[in-house]
Amino acid sequence: MSAAVIWENAVLVLIYMTAWFAISLIYKDNSLADVAWGLGFLIIAVYTLLSAPHFHARSLLTSILILFWATRLSGYIWLRRKKRRGEDFRYAQWRRKWGRFFVLRTYFQVFLLQGMFMLIIALPVMAINSTGNQKALGFIDILGLAVWIAGFIFETAADRQMSRFKKDAANRGRILTEGLWKYSRHPNYFGEALMWWGIMMLALPVANGWIMVISPLLMTILLRFVSGVPMLEKKYAGNPEFEAYARRTNAFIPWPPRPVSD
Repeated sequence: MSAAVIWENAVLVLIYMTAWFAISLIYKDNSLADVAWGLGFLIIAVYTLLSAPHFHARSLLTSILILFWATRLSGYIWLRRKKRRGEDFRYAQWRRKWGRFFVLRTYFQVFLLQGMFMLIIALPVMAINSTGNQKALGFIDILGLAVWIAGFIFETAADRQMSRFKKDAANRGRILTEGLWKYSRHPNYFGEALMWWGIMMLALPVANGWIMVISPLLMTILLRFVSGVPMLEKKYAGNPEFEAYARRTNAFIPWPPRPVSD
């Protein structure tokens, strides 16, 4: 993959995220950045696929996987936003905290920062779609596809279980501890990380493909230690039900619940 491919996509992401920033100002809702997240990867996939001199089975497969993931995730977040009828609590807190510097910090710390992460995480997609003379699909590709499918099923099932749980008014203020959520406090995040490990495996047969490990590593770190698990769990700080749940349930990687003595 040439440096020109990276620079072209960097400009594309800059324009894309700036446009979403402008839309967020109009609607006064910075949680639109979450809707933009998945679709941004789809734009990168389509651009690099159409810019390549030749289509390959691996690039077509990778782009189709990104299409399924991006449309499902962004669609799910959009529908959740419509039901919520307001800005996500995390962005609302920043709106209050940042005060008069809110607009400037939003552009750089929300939209452009997410764009930078998007560009790095999408490196395997860019490498696969822009590299010619690729080897035929083999065992590592099948394994990567299997890992991606497992992650997709995990994330989709976890989101559906959460949606059903929240639809029941009797669950208002309660914690979902059944289904996949019995084994992980954030099975949807785990599924998303798993999908990117699968995409990275598809990039391994490409020249210097091992470098693409930076993509799933960054995604996993962000979800587990930065913008995913920690930020969401701040909402439940001091909640006795959640604290009991956390003592017996892994935060990220699914595992049988730990026995907790009274």
